[in-house]
Amino acid sequence: MKTSNRSRKRIACLIISLGLVGLCLLVAAISALSNLGLPQHSSTVDHLSNLEKSRIAESLHLRKILGDAVWPGWGQEDIPLIVYNEQYAFLVGNPDPAKGWMTVPSLEKRGGPWEVAPGDDFEGRPYYRSLLTDPEKTPEGFTVMVGDRWVATFQTREYGEIAFYQGMRAEFPPFISSFVPVRLAWALLMGRTDSYIAALEHESFHAYQGILNPSRLAEAERTYRIEETYPFEAMDELWKQEMEVLLQAALADDTVEARDLSGQFLQMRNNRRAELSAEQVNFESLREWEEGLAKYAELQITRLAGTTGDYQPVTGIAADPDFQFYRGQQQFWTTQLKEATKTAGRSGDTRFYFSGNALGVVLDRLLPGWKERALPGGEFLDDLLLEVVD
Repeated sequence: MKTSNRSRKRIACLIISLGLVGLCLLVAAISALSNLGLPQHSSTVDHLSNLEKSRIAESLHLRKILGDAVWPGWGQEDIPLIVYNEQYAFLVGNPDPAKGWMTVPSLEKRGGPWEVAPGDDFEGRPYYRSLLTDPEKTPEGFTVMVGDRWVATFQTREYGEIAFYQGMRAEFPPFISSFVPVRLAWALLMGRTDSYIAALEHESFHAYQGILNPSRLAEAERTYRIEETYPFEAMDELWKQEMEVLLQAALADDTVEARDLSGQFLQMRNNRRAELSAEQVNFESLREWEEGLAKYAELQITRLAGTTGDYQPVTGIAADPDFQFYRGQQQFWTTQLKEATKTAGRSGDTRFYFSGNALGVVLDRLLPGWKERALPGGEFLDDLLLEVVD
């Protein structure tokens, strides 16, 4: 009898194992078939497609309507936009532009002359294009200067998807890359047009930082050299503990509790920073000012679009099947706020995007008027919070 039971268990385990193997093979086969149809280049290269125009129009419209509710003056500032694909950079909102663009903060000249996109327009007005002759010298995703204008820059959404597929598959050996479910990864991480519009707003805020406080933005950009020697791994555990208290302050039920937790957070931060050089401490604060505020702005404006009942997107964006009308942005805002506690262990300065955003949320509760002091004033976020606690 015992032998019979053991045999049944072995057979059951074998069946389950075979089933799992079969399921894995099925998923791999589906992924491989899906990857056969991955786009290799933009469907429209030499001009902006109607969908790309609608995405740009929505980002400009969203900022105009709700930008001032997120940051004083941001909505009314005239900020042009460059989007680019594998062959051209396209400039919208800057009539008669100077040749090319200049990187920030080095002001290195890039790109060739701008020409009016032939036979096309953006909302009834001409827009410009410039041929990209060097794949290593694109406008990237940040802010640049065209003449004396601060301009936000990013990829077209279509090219961004193609670059994502190519970059992700390049991380694996050729044979394995054929089975990596890159379409699923894109859909989960970046597939919504709402997220793309948020990214455009993020870069637009960087341009606004440049307009209001160019010296602070330049200082923040120059700190990237410090990132090479910053002890990310050594800070991981203490950073996680610090962020957990900051998150509690952001989600606290009342102002007194939020203030008390903020004091704990600042004490923990002060203790941790005792192991850092003054230059490394400055690096943290500058990254939170630059990238944390831009993260705060992109999350707040899309959150407002989803929770403000009378906000109406531009009509053309409805033709985009990946646009979700900002539904779920409140939940996404909460998820991104909690992400601050999960950034330990990640390389690079990503953690400061989320810590800066969380600091902004806490300051919203505890220090009315903090925004003007952070920008254009240039004051660091944790210094402003320290004033509240003191």
